[in-house]
Amino acid sequence: MPRKWISVLLLLQLSCHFSPGSCGKVLVWPTEYSHWINMKTILDALVQRGHEVTVLTSSASILVDPNKPSAIQFEIFPASLTKDDFEDLSMRIISKWLYGRKDTFFTYFSLMQDMFWEYYDCIQTLCKDVVLNKKLMTKLQESRFDVVLADAIGPCGRPTTLYETMEKAEIWLIRTYWDFEFPRPVLPHFHFVGGLHCKPAKPLPKEMEEFVQSSGKHGIVVFSLGSIISNISEERANVIASALAQIPQKVLWRFDGKKPDTLGPNTRLYKWIPQNDLLGHPKTKAFITHGGTNGIYEAISHGIPMVGLPMFADQPDNIAHMKTKGAAIRMDFNTMSTADLLNALKTVINDPSYKENAMRLSRIHHDQPMKPLERAVFWIEFVMRHKGAKHLRPASHDLSWCQYHSLDVIGFLLACVATATFVITKCCLFCYQKFAKPGKKKKRE
Repeated sequence: MPRKWISVLLLLQLSCHFSPGSCGKVLVWPTEYSHWINMKTILDALVQRGHEVTVLTSSASILVDPNKPSAIQFEIFPASLTKDDFEDLSMRIISKWLYGRKDTFFTYFSLMQDMFWEYYDCIQTLCKDVVLNKKLMTKLQESRFDVVLADAIGPCGRPTTLYETMEKAEIWLIRTYWDFEFPRPVLPHFHFVGGLHCKPAKPLPKEMEEFVQSSGKHGIVVFSLGSIISNISEERANVIASALAQIPQKVLWRFDGKKPDTLGPNTRLYKWIPQNDLLGHPKTKAFITHGGTNGIYEAISHGIPMVGLPMFADQPDNIAHMKTKGAAIRMDFNTMSTADLLNALKTVINDPSYKENAMRLSRIHHDQPMKPLERAVFWIEFVMRHKGAKHLRPASHDLSWCQYHSLDVIGFLLACVATATFVITKCCLFCYQKFAKPGKKKKRE
């Protein structure tokens, strides 16, 4: 399933009872890592509006912490997997994606197939842990939820096709917007809410602010490979550190591995950085990113040009969008040299077109009739108020494959043409035999 259509899936439970003006009951089936960041932002907004939100999550969940004080309710079910199992699976998949052989189409296809089957087995295990838990299923059914908010990357339930999943959703909330996307026709139950997690920048911690201010007129570069990639090989780390050491800007690098031997005095390593606050700082000149959707939208929101080092999943596509729009340069993480990264950074920082394009995307992003988060909440409440959104779903969802492609109509028309051709041919032959042959016979006599 393409990554942008893997955003947030909104399904209606048909047995709901939601009266206009009242608060609803929302059941949530989340996914880990960056997807949870977007999901939780929506859930917090729903809770603030008085809705009762219940998150269905496993005991193996990595980011969902039910012990933290929260107005969100967590329904924890025992899982056959542990947190370590899930983290190991994630790291194995990423490692295969990064370092696996991609020499030919067949080796690449085989690699992708292995990864997706491994992920599918994990999701299937968690799904079975849920649906075979009769006590939990009874409790959920008795709760009579008004709507199910689910991430489509990890569907759970009766085996179904992608097409069935897409056609049964009342509303799709897509994690992008037209500042990122290319123009194309979309159905009325698809709504773009990209950047819903973006917020104004907050003040930096004192020590970090002092380091940023010490950059003077040159400014800073922010470098992060996201929440999953916490470590990289020593060889790649040294290549990157060597390039960063040669620029006049100060660099804040989110890195949790061994300190690179080539690390320059202008670069500081942090296990965690307030990424949004740094990108919103007036001294930020560029953002080195793996191309995750959340990071890209924070850069768009603050108008920061990017150097992309895409790793896996949707990241190459995300960076390709930004490159096409003139706001980023793409590098190959595995093959780039120190000189390659250095030249890319110099170009993004010194060529004013990259900053201008990034600011143009930022203006587009902020010039919306409704904020992305407000739009997401509106459509969730819309589905609850109206017990669905059937009027927005195209009739094509109820057509068979033959009907959708008008093959039945084409077949009927072809049959009509064939019948007419047959009748006309027979009539011509009959007339020929009736009138032409007797005339020739008389002439011969």
